[in-house]
Amino acid sequence: MATTDIIDTLAGIEPGSALDAIRARRLQARENAQKSYLSLFEPIDAGDFSLLERAAVAAFVTGLHGESPVSTFYRDKLAAIAGGAALLEAIDAEIARGKTSGPYGSFPAGPLSVENTAGLIYRVNAAGRSILGARLVAALEHAHLLVFRPRDAASSDMKALLAAGWSNTGIVTFSQLVAFLSFQVRVVSGLRTLAAANAQEEAAS
Repeated sequence: MATTDIIDTLAGIEPGSALDAIRARRLQARENAQKSYLSLFEPIDAGDFSLLERAAVAAFVTGLHGESPVSTFYRDKLAAIAGGAALLEAIDAEIARGKTSGPYGSFPAGPLSVENTAGLIYRVNAAGRSILGARLVAALEHAHLLVFRPRDAASSDMKALLAAGWSNTGIVTFSQLVAFLSFQVRVVSGLRTLAAANAQEEAAS
């Protein structure tokens, strides 16, 4: 049974529409994006990176990017998982605390150092720590680093995840998930902007 394409759904793309035709021109990219979503959020075996943790990280990361159909989707996904609704308020509070602009951080000493930019060093607050637990606290802090300060990522950050109970395999999947979400947010935003422009052109013609 074919599954609904998640990017088409979030971007509001109807079958047979102009945007549907545009996406069909890059069928392999479309299919790969859907396979990535399914492997990350509907895996046959979630391993030691639970579906609850995946949804919580997704709600946080997409929330950092701003209100959108994507952030709403993952908030709803988290709420639908057992134990997820209890985390939503804490996740929302951490999104509000973690919102900033980027990317920023420091390059190694050299010509690019002139582009060094200071920014928020995000840490989950005490109230959030008591609700989210060590694994999610470490995950949110690392996710914020990957979204806003990727050039500052260091081995010590990986050690913090390991110390919180993340396995090497879990960290790899976690990094893939954060990268996919950033990609998904950008693609959906671009497609919705294009759809709005097409609608304006049609209305004007």
